[in-house]
Amino acid sequence: FLQPWSLPSYFSLLALFCLQGVSADRVKFTSLFALGDSNIDTGNLLILATPDVPVFNNKPPYGKTFFGHPNGRFSDGRVTIDFIAEEFGLPLLRPSLQKSPDVSKGVNFAVGGATSLNADFFERNKYVNFKLLNSSLNVQLDWFEKLKPSFCKTAGPSECFKKTLFVVGEFGVNDYNLAWAAGKSEGEVRAYVPQVVQNIANAVDVLIKGGATYVVLPGIPPIGCSPSLLATRVKLNKAKEFDQLGCLSDVDRVTKYHNTQLRDAIDGLRRKYTHAKVIKADFYNPIIDILRNPGRFGVAGGDVLRACCGGGGKYNWNISAVCSQPGVAACKNPSAFVSWDGTHFTEATYRHVAKGWLSGPYADPPILN
Repeated sequence: FLQPWSLPSYFSLLALFCLQGVSADRVKFTSLFALGDSNIDTGNLLILATPDVPVFNNKPPYGKTFFGHPNGRFSDGRVTIDFIAEEFGLPLLRPSLQKSPDVSKGVNFAVGGATSLNADFFERNKYVNFKLLNSSLNVQLDWFEKLKPSFCKTAGPSECFKKTLFVVGEFGVNDYNLAWAAGKSEGEVRAYVPQVVQNIANAVDVLIKGGATYVVLPGIPPIGCSPSLLATRVKLNKAKEFDQLGCLSDVDRVTKYHNTQLRDAIDGLRRKYTHAKVIKADFYNPIIDILRNPGRFGVAGGDVLRACCGGGGKYNWNISAVCSQPGVAACKNPSAFVSWDGTHFTEATYRHVAKGWLSGPYADPPILN
């Protein structure tokens, strides 16, 4: 029998054995593929954009914190996908449209502005009165299918993706932002959430059928707390209801609905493909946690809903003076801000999110588990 005094040491030993079991089972990913929008784009938009598409992340102060120069990311530094790549000792993913003969470690298909639904949905339904870039989820999936043979040269798909991590999204933010910008009501935006989510689930279905075993599927962040949307809706007199944090209640009710629907879709995929690991990644709560406890994250309380780089006003965001335009300055310390340019996050925020996906508590199960 164990003596009472030896119980703690017994449990310590037990915990140690459990931990060793976890690390022994941990997959050492040797490649990484990503599909998504501007939250993980590493330069595809800059390559794809036509002269009619305004691009603003190709000028300083973008990239100032980590790279020291603009690098195709919509941030002052690295984004979530970069921290995930670093964790596995992989190179930072280059954009897929930047042709390179070596795809052995994976590439990034994400494009700033990409939607889950196809671009013609928004044009057909008069959500926009301009031509959208055709870079939706299905287009990116098509790019991946075309690149697959050069990645799986010798082995079959199930073999060649055995140590590959796929990150799909988050998708949905641009679908909903286009709807809010078109003046749609909460009910109208909510009505097409199932369509957006189904399209994401279909894409993951295609990937798993094609050999993917490990897929990270993030939900969407609290769009109602984004300085650009707050400033726009206040100006248009559309901001009728704010929550305790000062975010837009109607917008975030739709956000939560999307995330719930996505969780249900992931449960469905898990039941269908028991051999695969589909990871639910939470993009909502890590942001909310910072907004609720700014001091704990080194964020100044008064700046919690303000952009670091912007053209002034309550939320430091102005459509006619966006980050990187002449006369628009960035804050001295981006890590003291949640939002970088009013729409995207600072490197510090992306690091916090990625850490929560890798080790918990913002992923089920955490990627490293």
